[in-house]
Amino acid sequence: MTGSGGFTQTIDWLAFTLPKAEVADVITLIGGDWFQSETGFRGYPVAQLMTEGKTGVGKLGTGAPRNPKEVHVDLSAGIVSQWDETKLKAVLAWIFAQKGHVTRIDVALDDREASVAVETVRLAVEAGQLVSRSKQFKVIQASNHREGTRTGETLYFGSRESQSMLRVYDKRLELQAKGREDAELYGVRWELEFKQDRAQACAKALLTLDPEDWRAFLVGVLRSYVDFRETTREAESYEKYRAPLVGWWKALTEGFMRCRLVVERIQQRLDDVAAWLANAISPMLAVVVACRGDQFLFEMIYAGTKRWTQKHYALLKQRKRGTPYVLRVS
Repeated sequence: MTGSGGFTQTIDWLAFTLPKAEVADVITLIGGDWFQSETGFRGYPVAQLMTEGKTGVGKLGTGAPRNPKEVHVDLSAGIVSQWDETKLKAVLAWIFAQKGHVTRIDVALDDREASVAVETVRLAVEAGQLVSRSKQFKVIQASNHREGTRTGETLYFGSRESQSMLRVYDKRLELQAKGREDAELYGVRWELEFKQDRAQACAKALLTLDPEDWRAFLVGVLRSYVDFRETTREAESYEKYRAPLVGWWKALTEGFMRCRLVVERIQQRLDDVAAWLANAISPMLAVVVACRGDQFLFEMIYAGTKRWTQKHYALLKQRKRGTPYVLRVS
């Protein structure tokens, strides 16, 4: 899973708007099992949802009075990070062929071996070694108040309102807190979030550039946003930009220049599916059964077995006798 020297990249979010499209065509392109939502989405009165594992969420909105055929789609990391390069580029090519606009794309650069700790980055900022056009810098710390231990720290460069923002955080620590068995495969994540015109430009670069040029593009964007140099806060601007790079930053960006796009393999757990079914589907299911009777439910379950795919059979293997799922009613 790891790339050259422990550096990898993944696409962590994708959102796009199509001026005119058929919902069925969009769903066929993306794949997955979609269902009608009871509420709208981002101002669109008609919405469909799709889930993939515990973290993958897809939302599709359409039917806006101003343009009934317009379609907007949001896809979280749990979905797009599992696409290989071929599918990712096929989706982007289709979006642009429909004269669509990518409204957000997040690219995660992973330092899998955590060669540069989050604390190292924060201390460099506090020491005045950050050279950046962005004036905003924020630190959010998470902790377990019962145990009195820190469970994470996220550095934010830029604001959510701007077209680009950078997050730096310990992905390994985050996944350990969530009980992920593969947490040790991760390290520190540098996550670039692009929106609107910058998202469109980034998506076009991803589609058209070869892998080496794409990596150079990414590192160039990262370094144009934040750079760490052997300087101080009191130095003149021209002195800061001429100062040599901090050693760890030079090594890190050189590592990112070698990183390859990887496909995340997020294993879906049976308990997660059961919890999603109980929380998201059971209210409407109860209404249908109340109106149609138990027989409808049995027939629907039987029909569902005829649509099983490889992922369903993989879940089936997780069956454990004597360990039923405990339904928790809030």
